[in-house]
Amino acid sequence: MPVHKPERRLLHFISLAFVKKKVAGGGQRPVVAGLSLTSMIDFLVVTVVFLLMSFSASGEIGLPKGIQLPKAENVMDMVDAPVVAVTGRQVLVDGKYAGNTGSIIEADRLQIIEELKAMLKQRRDTWISLKKDKPFPGVVVLTIDQNVPALVVKSVFQTAAMSGYPNVSFMVDSLPHAK
Repeated sequence: MPVHKPERRLLHFISLAFVKKKVAGGGQRPVVAGLSLTSMIDFLVVTVVFLLMSFSASGEIGLPKGIQLPKAENVMDMVDAPVVAVTGRQVLVDGKYAGNTGSIIEADRLQIIEELKAMLKQRRDTWISLKKDKPFPGVVVLTIDQNVPALVVKSVFQTAAMSGYPNVSFMVDSLPHAK
């Protein structure tokens, strides 16, 4: 018996060339390819860990650098409102520059911060135009460094109230409750 090259022998007796080629595989790779799941599982694990680490259930807000919040015992969860941050001599609304406190400190009296007033009014007008069926809540959250002078705090507070935000909340660090 002669020695033959190893090949598929199923339906080898068919004399039609195109059928024989299909049955024998035709020298091509198989249509069904094996899929390595290791890379996909690694990607999914990294994605899930990233999403879990960046998830915030209570609406935590990143603070600008240089702000050390005062401590308080009676606290509430954050509300959805514009965040006005005062760091040293800068005033920021949701991270965007909205004025300077230098003139208040130099004048040593209460003053309206015009840039802050304009930004808050613009946010108020946008909210009212988008949600016409709901009354405007008028809530603003002040994030103020504990070393900022009281005169600056009063000026920012007064500017927010004059801009249509009568409900002013202060962001603080919560103290652990004594037992």
